[in-house]
Amino acid sequence: MKKILFITTGGTIASSEGDKGLEPAFDAEELLAHIPEIRDLCDINGKLIMNIDSTNMRPTSVKKIAETVFENYEDYDGFVVTHGTDTMGYTSSLLTYMLSNIKKPVVVTGSQVAIGQPYTDAKKNISDAVRFALEGVPGIFVAFDGKIINGTRAIKMRSKSMSAFESINRPYVASIKLGKITYNGDSRGNNYNDKYEIMNIDPSKPFRLRTDLCTDVCVLKLYPGIDLSIFDFIKENYEGLVIETFGLGGIPNLEDYDIVSKVKEIIDAGVAVAVTTQCVEEGVNLCVYEVGQDLAEHNKVIVSGDMNTEAIVGKLMWALGNFNNMNDIKCFMETPMFGDMSIEEE
Repeated sequence: MKKILFITTGGTIASSEGDKGLEPAFDAEELLAHIPEIRDLCDINGKLIMNIDSTNMRPTSVKKIAETVFENYEDYDGFVVTHGTDTMGYTSSLLTYMLSNIKKPVVVTGSQVAIGQPYTDAKKNISDAVRFALEGVPGIFVAFDGKIINGTRAIKMRSKSMSAFESINRPYVASIKLGKITYNGDSRGNNYNDKYEIMNIDPSKPFRLRTDLCTDVCVLKLYPGIDLSIFDFIKENYEGLVIETFGLGGIPNLEDYDIVSKVKEIIDAGVAVAVTTQCVEEGVNLCVYEVGQDLAEHNKVIVSGDMNTEAIVGKLMWALGNFNNMNDIKCFMETPMFGDMSIEEE
């Protein structure tokens, strides 16, 4: 019988009513007690490593999750992490980079309704996560509402609905209905021949824990009339900037309102600038419009393709923590990894 480590971090899934509303309360064994049938599927052990609302999740918290996986790696066949939904996409993305070339599954899940409440989705989501972890597919995944999503492609799209998460610019890895897993062969253009194909992992490369990060990263959403002085502040106080531009990559470049020049100044000052779009789907392309090409001419601007902001933030923090050369950072950011490979690049 396969062994699964059930790692809990808090979130709605582990919450109960407190004096000021829902707050994390249940530990790992208490969660598992709500779904005793899980123990018929595998040998599962629980481990509580924190009990926080995911609003309070920080990169140091994600590092603790990654370290827990690494420290227990040889003793288990897979890992399930319960987590609050609000920052789950950020955590699953960061874990993808921290757990470099992992050969076992790490499945992150949570719920919209606490496990002890009527009509909870917690039991199904945990069950689905465990079932997929038992498949042995290596990589970082999110399991939610019967869907398995690549860790760097998961976005919380809905604040209340059970179908809270979507896979952005990449098909679901699989779906689970009544305990049966159906893989989406179209996500790689054909049916999978090997479990490593699903996340494009090279089994010959070693698994490594790499948790060095630089968290001096700012995310800036452009809006009409944004004060240009904010770019001077960013230049002096941050190592990285993620700009959510308009449409395909439009950035104002008028003579009396020239954000493109301000961004170039930031890049020349040594700040790593990654450009993405405010549009949820289909990504950025700076070469289509003149308002994008102005910035594309700068050879150090990072073009984020169709990655989502959650993944870009984690990848940029990791890149800044592991590379000193701006060319290396740009190369890493623009090179698709197994978790953030885009549809076109496959």
